[in-house]
Amino acid sequence: MKRAFTSIAVVAVAVLAACRSKPAQADSMAGRDMGDTGAADSGMAGRAPVHLTPEQAHAVGVTFAVVQRGPLLRTVRTVGQVVAAEPNLADITTKIDGFVEELYVNATGTAVRRGQPLLALYSPMLVAAQEELLAARRLATAVDSNDTSAWRNAQALVEASRRRLSYWDISREQIDRLERTGAVTKTLALNAPADGIVLEKMVVAGQAVMPGMKLYRIADLSTIWIEGAVFEQDLGLVHVGESVSAQFAAYPGRTFTGRVSFVSPTVDDSSRSGQIRVAFSNRSGDLRPGMYATLLLEALVNRDAVNVPAEAVVQTGERNLVFVVAPSGALEPRAVVLGGRAGDRFQIDSGLSAGERIVASANFLVDAESRLTAGAGMSDMRGMNMSTEKRP
Repeated sequence: MKRAFTSIAVVAVAVLAACRSKPAQADSMAGRDMGDTGAADSGMAGRAPVHLTPEQAHAVGVTFAVVQRGPLLRTVRTVGQVVAAEPNLADITTKIDGFVEELYVNATGTAVRRGQPLLALYSPMLVAAQEELLAARRLATAVDSNDTSAWRNAQALVEASRRRLSYWDISREQIDRLERTGAVTKTLALNAPADGIVLEKMVVAGQAVMPGMKLYRIADLSTIWIEGAVFEQDLGLVHVGESVSAQFAAYPGRTFTGRVSFVSPTVDDSSRSGQIRVAFSNRSGDLRPGMYATLLLEALVNRDAVNVPAEAVVQTGERNLVFVVAPSGALEPRAVVLGGRAGDRFQIDSGLSAGERIVASANFLVDAESRLTAGAGMSDMRGMNMSTEKRP
């Protein structure tokens, strides 16, 4: 091990010396077009094949891998916040002037059921409308049925009075009871339109209300949304319908699964990110609006991609290199064109084929050896000939 670390240090010093002694060569390499160096090229200027025995490769930490071909996945990670699903929100308003006679639901956070009374509203307009319906019925009863025109007009007046009450959200059952008993109802009960939780309450007992005033906001939380932002470079990987997992600080060790329901068609200018929305089933009620979540999406970068470990690629700034194991056993430098990165793997657009054996680690040492061999040659440096037999 001591000899291995000594060799590594000497190689690093030799690389620096070679860089200083050959400025013209470095300048000529920097002037080459990166696109041209992306093609496969086993005889690259400035680098030469490297020969290592198995013992030498093991001593300096060189390992090998096989170029693979197959699906390439990348994890898109972001933070989101739980909100109530917009289609499950309902605002309770009134369509007539009046006064809050009694509050049946008087606290935010109360769970309500569909049809449950929320408040009783007294309205002089409502009382007058009920009396008009009763008067119209009495008139229709008194009209001679033989007088067809008068009878039809009386019936039309009754129907108009019923419609007026129905437009004020008086139920058909309440109207039938009014006609059957003749008892005018002083107040109108406003009922919950669906099961849910009272998120907002904007009314108190005795308050005067006007048409259109919002009194309650109710949300059905059996389905919730988590809204988050995805960076611009990852937006192309997120599609509606894809599965997303969510983790919460409140539930360590648990994973919730939902699906993307919306991807914003715009990108925020300042953050360079786009909004996404993920829908989750929440029958248990564990997920509450306002909670923060970590969203994880396994996005498919390419269904059939040639790919290698990211450590196998030497990125020089001028070109991207991979050292390929030749049939002779030599480690030949080859320029490659990189595609997208997915976790710890790179997609290779050109330069390699599936099944080829490549250097997977300690590439900086192999690259240093390759450059020195192409220049002065390791055999000309005392004590650094890695391609010959070990000294005693």
